[in-house]
Amino acid sequence: MGTGVWKKRASLYLFGTLAAALLLLVLSTAGCNPTPQTAAWPQPNFSGPPQGVPLPPPTANLPTPNGVPREWLPAATPRQWTMIIIHHSATPTGGARKFDADHRARHFVDLGYDFVIGNGTETRDGQIEVGPRWREQRVGAHTQDTQTNQNRYNEHGIGICLVGNFDVTRPTPAQLQSLARLVAYLEKTYHVRPDRVVGHRDCKKTDCPGSNLSIAVVRRMASQALAETTPQIDPDTRLAGELLKPNIP
Repeated sequence: MGTGVWKKRASLYLFGTLAAALLLLVLSTAGCNPTPQTAAWPQPNFSGPPQGVPLPPPTANLPTPNGVPREWLPAATPRQWTMIIIHHSATPTGGARKFDADHRARHFVDLGYDFVIGNGTETRDGQIEVGPRWREQRVGAHTQDTQTNQNRYNEHGIGICLVGNFDVTRPTPAQLQSLARLVAYLEKTYHVRPDRVVGHRDCKKTDCPGSNLSIAVVRRMASQALAETTPQIDPDTRLAGELLKPNIP
């Protein structure tokens, strides 16, 4: 072949190669390929990660019976209560704080009673103070069984002390009303029979709760409180356990 033929074939080959490359380029940019999107970068933050919103404090989920102060509800599993034992302080004044100090001086762990009902001296007249033993459902320290030398009254008896010396004076009407409503609630909630509401003197030889405090009257008033459709329970209940921290190692 001559030189002209070779040049002609080379030109055709070069033209064909360029045409094929152009066709491939067109096919690669056609069809359903989406156009890539580039997300905008956020502005730089030099203050560290965002701070979370503080959670609200947890709320107690204990059931609250109608008209019953939440402080009356134990914070622990209830013990097996079978009695309610009524005391007087045998002092003209006082309250849970004073009695707690007195009991500690006698080498008690803390306040021996479960509840204290004020007479208007150190707390409001008729005000119910709830002791730490009740909140934590610990054994009481208010009634010693001298006959059998056992602790059954403290283990199964709820101790309620009214401030006052009822050999000299009488409980105030407000104290009796608070006592009756508290006893009614405890009877119903813990299935304590009315005849198991007793005075300290019914458990051992003592004058407590004094000659002017009739347990029969307390039982009758508690029965009347139970019969009320909506018992009028004093909402001003003081959680003595917040003031009298148990001194338990």
